[in-house]
Amino acid sequence: MSEYIPVNPTILRWARETAGYSIEDVVDKINRKHVTVKVVQDWEDGNASPSYPQLEKLAYKIFKRPLALFFFPEPPEEETPGQSFRTLPQEEIDLLRPKLLYLIRKAMAFRENLRELYDYANPARKKIYIDFEIKSSDSVSDVTKEVRKYLGVSLNEQYALKSNEDAFKYWRNLLEEHGIFIFKDAFEDDEFSGFCLYDIDFPIIYINNSQVKSRQIFTLFHELAHLLFRTGGVDLRHDEFVQRMSGSNKRIEVFCNRFAGEFLVPSEDVQKCLRNKSIDDNLLSGIAKKYSVSREVILRKCLDLGYVGQAFYESKVREWETETSRHKKSSSGGDYYKTQKAYLGDRYIEAAFSKYYQGVISKSQLSDYLGIKEANVLKFEDYLLRGR
Repeated sequence: MSEYIPVNPTILRWARETAGYSIEDVVDKINRKHVTVKVVQDWEDGNASPSYPQLEKLAYKIFKRPLALFFFPEPPEEETPGQSFRTLPQEEIDLLRPKLLYLIRKAMAFRENLRELYDYANPARKKIYIDFEIKSSDSVSDVTKEVRKYLGVSLNEQYALKSNEDAFKYWRNLLEEHGIFIFKDAFEDDEFSGFCLYDIDFPIIYINNSQVKSRQIFTLFHELAHLLFRTGGVDLRHDEFVQRMSGSNKRIEVFCNRFAGEFLVPSEDVQKCLRNKSIDDNLLSGIAKKYSVSREVILRKCLDLGYVGQAFYESKVREWETETSRHKKSSSGGDYYKTQKAYLGDRYIEAAFSKYYQGVISKSQLSDYLGIKEANVLKFEDYLLRGR
């Protein structure tokens, strides 16, 4: 007989449900002999308890929660996805997969880290999410012009960006200068391009690093629009879910898509490239390169401006999706430290190391902030100092 572990069965159930798993999912993932649906149900009913190794696996590998949490008298108060994404229909929230639910919790943890690292005060001199508030009845064109003016970015500066990689870094730095923190991760779900969490002090945009940089750029500005609506939001790669929305929520989602497209590719400007031209792949690719966006963004702009019809638009999107699927390669993991640097961003990393060298936090705390094992923290710093 294994020793009884006095876990709180209510928290076991809460951890499973908030992680987005069914009891059957837990049975599959725990992968231990004699663990059945009835066994897990007994754990959650308080009729039995997992062994310590089983509890460790449940906590760290499956639910991704601190082990100590399972001994608490009651579940902690936590912002739910429904509270974070008020414009997203409940049926869409119910479909959020475990990886995305975990990343939403991770983003909330980053928000608390930022409060601690910056002594509860956003360091930005100008805060765009405070200075702007938009309504779905506003003119998209007028709003994007005002936002461009506020950020102080000209089209010539945008044209000068050499690659989509450079463009993403440029936009990320610009938004962080204006009070919005940006994190990245591999979502393991290509349907979701990113999400944002609105906060009066530390709003966050979280980007799916598995997608191409041009899509990541579009997502930045889709989520920026959500923050300017003073709400959280999710950017899905396909727009079918928008058609299932209604009322003000649908208007906001449509506005966010139009905002991103108009900000990155102003209609007045792009028409100079489209007039009296045959719309083909070469033209679309050339214009996309000019603005550092995807061909899909330019094609959508052509549809909205009446240069192509709906049938042409839909057939071309299907063609490109087939082409992308055929050529998509699995990632090889890459350089761990390079990936962490991209995920966390320079400002967050600098803030964490600054607190460490001021003696405010320990190396163990620094490793927690960075999500890197304590033994590897100084190796990560060496990587950063070498400027790789």
